[in-house]
Amino acid sequence: MKASLLALNSANVKNNDIDRLVDAAAALRKTLQKLRFSAPVAHVYNPLDYAWGCYESYLRRFASVPKRVVFVGMNPGPFGMVQTGVPFGEVKAVREWLQLSGPINKPPSEHPRRPVLGLDCERSEVSGQRLWGLFASRFGTAHNFFTEHMVLNYCPLAFMEASGRNRTPDKLPARERDSLFKACDQNLHQAIEILKPHWLIGVGDFAFRRAQLVFSTGYPKIGQILHPSPANPAANRSWAAIATRQLEKLGVWET
Repeated sequence: MKASLLALNSANVKNNDIDRLVDAAAALRKTLQKLRFSAPVAHVYNPLDYAWGCYESYLRRFASVPKRVVFVGMNPGPFGMVQTGVPFGEVKAVREWLQLSGPINKPPSEHPRRPVLGLDCERSEVSGQRLWGLFASRFGTAHNFFTEHMVLNYCPLAFMEASGRNRTPDKLPARERDSLFKACDQNLHQAIEILKPHWLIGVGDFAFRRAQLVFSTGYPKIGQILHPSPANPAANRSWAAIATRQLEKLGVWET
């Protein structure tokens, strides 16, 4: 009887932690809905709004607590999280490896060259394909990977210019950037407080620098891997091997 009660209490604690993560993401969504962005930004996509069902499913299925390693990226790509609501959410990986589904609607103001097709999107997000492909190759199943790991995005908003060109958060005017970063900093701090990882790994320089600013006390340990974007020339030369070596050198993964 005591063993059963302990197991039940442990499960309740874990469920409460996941509820806290979900609540924190919902609070961030609400805060970001109030922000306004000026030209050249013409469209702002918030997957935590129109793809909330899929993102919540992602958290509830995989965000068991605690984690040993949390990877954090910058913001959604047009054929990744913009489509699926999942960080680095390349459609095939989300559908087949993560085996996630959920309601995915349309953003209030959709750019005609950047339609949200959800899990029916046929274009591949190379960054997500590379990232989840590495994890699938090393760990086999999503369950094995998420036992100790989690993947988050620092900023859930995607910004597009009138041409459809992506605009990264660091290119926003200072006032708009400061308001956005304040909300995202707070959310990242809450997520790490809940997940309790030993390592926080920035995927790319931007996420690494934001992690350093949010956590300056030595906990968690902060590391960085090369961003898998094809826009990064170094990433087009065996990105998975490079990222693996970086994680092994840090001591995050064993050789």
